[in-house]
Amino acid sequence: MKSITRQKTIEEIEQQIEGLERIYIVGCGTCATMAGTGGREQVLEMRERLQGLGKMVSGWTVIPTACDDMTEAALKENNGAMESADCLLVMACALGVQRAGSRNGMPVIPALDTLFIGIEDGPGYFREMCDQCGHCLLGYTAGVCPITACHKGLLNGPCGGTNNGKCEIDSEKDCAWTLIYQRLKEQGRLDLMKKYQPPRNSQVMPRPRSVRIS
Repeated sequence: MKSITRQKTIEEIEQQIEGLERIYIVGCGTCATMAGTGGREQVLEMRERLQGLGKMVSGWTVIPTACDDMTEAALKENNGAMESADCLLVMACALGVQRAGSRNGMPVIPALDTLFIGIEDGPGYFREMCDQCGHCLLGYTAGVCPITACHKGLLNGPCGGTNNGKCEIDSEKDCAWTLIYQRLKEQGRLDLMKKYQPPRNSQVMPRPRSVRIS
């Protein structure tokens, strides 16, 4: 699964870089490249847009994976062009932006919005798979997440609006709880449909979150 991102509007980016004239652009070769938001092609397009705004682009790079431990090493390879810049414009997920920002005191500007963790179902079509809620229910729901697959996020379903296996909010979308029912029936585990799930505890993992796995 990947971090799914969307480019900010050029107007918002222009607001963020107001007063910053020399820009160094950082892209990501993994998730942002897959999503078509921060790969080589998008970085070069952004360079042209910034130049059209009268900004000086001192350089650019696409880091293989902007959010991992190699980010700092990859950025060091471009020290000269970066040090002459006023800021880094980072075309990666929020974690990639934070990684780049931890390198030095230079301002980092996000060019993307991080939407969710998901997969690509088809060319350019991405679907959320995990909310990272801290309390996984997939064992009760036959591997279908009721939080991300159901428009209403129902932990106990289905609702009264399902119609011929489709969602009342989106008639093109399969009802998550119909899918859960069908899978549990095939597995001979329909009794789990009767198991009550208490309201979601948003404090299962209080923020800011950190954990030590022993």
